[in-house]
Amino acid sequence: MIEILDYAFMQRALLAALLVGVAAPAVGIYLVQRHQAIMGDGIGHIALTGVALGFLLSTNAVWTAVLVSAAGAVAIELVRWYGKARGDIALALLFYGGMAGGVMIINLAPGGSTADLLTAMFGSVTTVAAEDVTAVVLLSCAVLAVCLGLRRQLFAVCQDEEFARVTGLPVRLLNLLLAVTAAVTVTVAMRVVGLLLVSALMVIPVAAAQQVTRGFAVTLGLSVTLGTLVAVSGTVVSFYADVPPGATIVLLAIAVFAALAALTPLVTRRRAVRSAGDEAPSGLLSREPAGG
Repeated sequence: MIEILDYAFMQRALLAALLVGVAAPAVGIYLVQRHQAIMGDGIGHIALTGVALGFLLSTNAVWTAVLVSAAGAVAIELVRWYGKARGDIALALLFYGGMAGGVMIINLAPGGSTADLLTAMFGSVTTVAAEDVTAVVLLSCAVLAVCLGLRRQLFAVCQDEEFARVTGLPVRLLNLLLAVTAAVTVTVAMRVVGLLLVSALMVIPVAAAQQVTRGFAVTLGLSVTLGTLVAVSGTVVSFYADVPPGATIVLLAIAVFAALAALTPLVTRRRAVRSAGDEAPSGLLSREPAGG
């Protein structure tokens, strides 16, 4: 299998997959905590407008997608705070407006067509260029700096906004920062997983880890481990099997989730038995002798 590293495009793809596998669950754990698991989907759709804008301006689509999706993420937070529309309506606006904007702009680009959006929507290992790797490395480092450096503050805000506000945390600023970080993560994963599937990589490893772990730190660590495993493995499988990488990665993530779901009852039962065994001796020792 080492021959896969003989190809420069696969070296770039594997590096991108590794970074995406780390960054996506690191952001996703906060979105799951906030019950906004599908937010990545909405941002992915609006990022299509940024990709199309990159074609129109003849520039790197990753950077234009970052700018547009970040603006969309900020807009949805502002709507959630000040607008009369509920959060789900704001997400719907992202879905439909983002896709419509992308289709419209790509057709205005010289020689552009909706077929040019398919790679961004579903991912392709062969399209990871050297400049894309540079962008992915820089953006992934920024995402991890936010998610790990501010993990206590972000966890507090996602757990209970009112309590976080009382303790003096800048809740709205942290919410905006998390939204922008999610938008950056979506565009980071664009080349490998695709905009329409990246939300799965942000959510499924977290959901899988939550079945067998307790505590935020342990869940975060296992989520990142699973995300990295399925992202890199899916990229390798897609190379040898000649299948789409995004779909392969997501299906592997679902398989891992199903496997852990099957193991969870066994782990729970084992913990219960161990707990009962630990308590039994103390209970027996606490009894007084019958003749005492």
